[in-house]
Amino acid sequence: MKFFAVLAFALPAVFADIINNEHLKTEVTVPAECKRKTVAGDKINVHYRGTLETDGTEFDASYNRGQPLSFTVGQGQVIKGWDQGLLDMCPGEKRKLTIQPEWAYGERGVGPIPANSVLIFETELVSIEGVDKDEL
Repeated sequence: MKFFAVLAFALPAVFADIINNEHLKTEVTVPAECKRKTVAGDKINVHYRGTLETDGTEFDASYNRGQPLSFTVGQGQVIKGWDQGLLDMCPGEKRKLTIQPEWAYGERGVGPIPANSVLIFETELVSIEGVDKDEL
């Protein structure tokens, strides 16, 4: 189910190394080193597992399909929590994103995600398309 990837707000990308604010908490769970990190406009491939903070129910996971999700980061193709939380990331890095409703789906329910839900995503940056290995 890629429903969360297509339903998004088109908002500008403003980021820091790791974002921790009232809308998004970003935690690096597996660090990775590289010269070229993700920037807005990169087409990236990301594996993820999404759960509800309330009870840990998994609502979607690319791992179950055996294929990462591809999208252009920082362009409003996904929820704002992803557009912000996956910037400045190296391939191989894993992050846990805790996203408040304002940067997820807000007051609307989407599929198995109830309205006003806090979402937790375990993410893994698989690759940045078009970036040569020697640039990493």
